[in-house]
Amino acid sequence: MQGKLLLILLDGVPWQNWTRLFGNLEGWVAAGEAQRWKMRSVLPSISAACYASIHTGVSPQQHGCTGNGNVFRLGQPDIFSEVRRAGGVTGAVAHSFWSEFFNRAPFDMVRDIEYDEPGSDSINHGRFHTMTGADGANQMTPSDVDLFATLTMLCARFGLHYGILHSCTLDSMGHRFGHDCSEMEHACHVMEEMLAPFVHKWRDMGYEIIVTADHGQTARGHHGGHEEAQQDFALYYFGPARGPEPDVLLDQLALAPTILARLGVPIPASMKAAPFLPPA
Repeated sequence: MQGKLLLILLDGVPWQNWTRLFGNLEGWVAAGEAQRWKMRSVLPSISAACYASIHTGVSPQQHGCTGNGNVFRLGQPDIFSEVRRAGGVTGAVAHSFWSEFFNRAPFDMVRDIEYDEPGSDSINHGRFHTMTGADGANQMTPSDVDLFATLTMLCARFGLHYGILHSCTLDSMGHRFGHDCSEMEHACHVMEEMLAPFVHKWRDMGYEIIVTADHGQTARGHHGGHEEAQQDFALYYFGPARGPEPDVLLDQLALAPTILARLGVPIPASMKAAPFLPPA
């Protein structure tokens, strides 16, 4: 393994909220400490389908996950499997869908909510939540600072080479309140205020960091379809590599091969998109 990288995935944040409300991230871009691009999701722009594509680098039409009601153990090579094949250590602090896609399905709350499996060929160290009972009036989301702290603990305790953190808070806020409202503005501010100190911690621990979303959302809180508001979001990169010009639109299918390239891991033939960052 030639590097270490963390993927921080804030679910359901449209392009305009990143550039308008995430002052710390934009400040790091202005200071030259981060690079930022617009990325476009696969279709359907539904969470589970996007999660599967983010890690396999193939479209929903190929991997077969068509939405949140169709979650199963995927068959394609993915970031976790390829990092493990190269001898790296992997971790995830995320919704239970990630465990089902990349470890085992169906998700067993007792068995799978927390596991440490050094011999796994996928996720070695998993901490998952289900959001069981979530609806329009009750988000059932964990505190994001707890998620950030948990990922940091896994990095320190197990020496992760690759780790993902996935938060559903802002996606749930969008479904509940929409985006043109004080509730969403406050939620983005709180999220970033929690995130910013951990960016410093992770950089000090030697990690490259990508902060991004899985899809966008409309002003009324919808996503899934073919529209810039539903598909487009920001991607911020902290690290030494230089990417394309800031106005280049990135393909979500390029995220998996890019992460593997930065880790010095061979990219499987199933990942057809070209990395947008050079290899380590």
